[in-house]
Amino acid sequence: MALGRTLGVALVGLAGHVVEVEAHLAASIPAFALVGLPDAALAESRDRVRAAVSSSGLSWPQRRITVNLSPASLPKSGSGFDLAIAVATLAGAEVVDPSRVEQVVHLGELGLDGRLRPVRGVLPAVAAAVAAGRPRVVVPAANAAEARLVPGAEVAAALTLAQVAAWYGAEVEVPDVEPPAQGPSASPAERSAPDLADVLGQPEARRGLEVAAAGGHHLLMVGPPGTGKTLLAARLPGLLPDLDETDAVEVTAVHSVAGTFDATGGLLRRPPFEDPHHTATPASVVGGGSGLPRPGAASRAHRGVLFLDEAPEFSPSVLETLRQPLENGELVLHRANGTARYPARFQLVLAANPCPCGRAVGKGLDCTCRSEQRRRYFGKLSGPLLDRVDLQVELEDARSAALPGESTAVVAARVAQARAAGAERLAGTPWRTNAEVPGPWLRERLGADRALVGDLDRALDRGTLSLRGVDRVLRVAWTLADLGGRPAPRRADVGLALLLRTRGQGA
Repeated sequence: MALGRTLGVALVGLAGHVVEVEAHLAASIPAFALVGLPDAALAESRDRVRAAVSSSGLSWPQRRITVNLSPASLPKSGSGFDLAIAVATLAGAEVVDPSRVEQVVHLGELGLDGRLRPVRGVLPAVAAAVAAGRPRVVVPAANAAEARLVPGAEVAAALTLAQVAAWYGAEVEVPDVEPPAQGPSASPAERSAPDLADVLGQPEARRGLEVAAAGGHHLLMVGPPGTGKTLLAARLPGLLPDLDETDAVEVTAVHSVAGTFDATGGLLRRPPFEDPHHTATPASVVGGGSGLPRPGAASRAHRGVLFLDEAPEFSPSVLETLRQPLENGELVLHRANGTARYPARFQLVLAANPCPCGRAVGKGLDCTCRSEQRRRYFGKLSGPLLDRVDLQVELEDARSAALPGESTAVVAARVAQARAAGAERLAGTPWRTNAEVPGPWLRERLGADRALVGDLDRALDRGTLSLRGVDRVLRVAWTLADLGGRPAPRRADVGLALLLRTRGQGA
């Protein structure tokens, strides 16, 4: 009887848990059993590991092998435990030195030929290992750049299982394997965001976009086809400031788990932009999949922009699932195998036509839709969802005399100044942008002058605004004050915020 131990990492959402991988070898009929709540992909590792060990020129122990992933009550998923299972088995057979592998974390999928293949979630897994006091990590060469982004990690990159076994004293010939090819990094022109100057006219929508960027507000744009709704939405990330170190690590970790991260460029420093198609399912937007759910577009847009073009065409189930992250900045996904938490504090941008044909603008003389079609079309955006959208602007058909507006760089500079003013006011609070601040906190700083919010009281009495809507108007008013360099909103700021909130219908 022999026992080999090493370490792996199980990810539940973005939370990593160090797992002890134990391989028990008993003198009995040869067999292989894997226990410790593995999912289907992990349960298949016994076949991959056996083939990889044999292909590497190492002897597979002809014993009854039981591999336990401890703690056994924690669900484990994915193929990232292949390398740890192989190393623990070889340590139990004393093919490698058992004492040298006990405190090392091994991550990676094995090919049948013994090569190490990259896996998802290496960044949060290595971060969890370092936080648990296990800084020594072995990863596939293709994941090495990502693993080295974690401060304090002692990363060893391997191409094959034979190479790893040789490090631990195995007498094996290490084959020559070509290192993974690195794709060409994007040029500065390719990495640059599209310029706001490309959008002709639409001064009201451009103003709404600037306010949204300055305060972190959600935005709805309504207008006929071809007026620039998609162009404007795609330029919002360029107005946002770079992510700080904490946000960059968190955003990068989400994209690492989702499998959309290229480590050759380092941490993701720019706010992400996600624009799912209107045929997207709830699982693709908020997260899902077999076993423990993976992050969807809403989480991949964390600290960035989630854009829903033709929003009324999305399934109501998709739109309503966004209400939780809009309020809490987090998605909690419950499944039979466990619960995963993903951050999802994004800016939601909705674009919609005024009716199915898109021509119900102005007097609507060109519109071919019946009145019930118009109501049914826009009614797909529920009241509770729209109540969480701070800014709602209308776009008109562009005129031939429309001129380009200010560039992204000019507007982004004003946004940065407004964000700095807001950050100074919110210092020492749990909030970072005006869009996150609760209404009572904002009202306390307005003073006792009720004339300042008289328009809001009248809109509330008429039913144009809800109580939540009043708070959101105040948030926008504070953002307008920040953009204007004022220490507090004036009545004009509150009035303009009300116009931006109600598309001119609540003044």
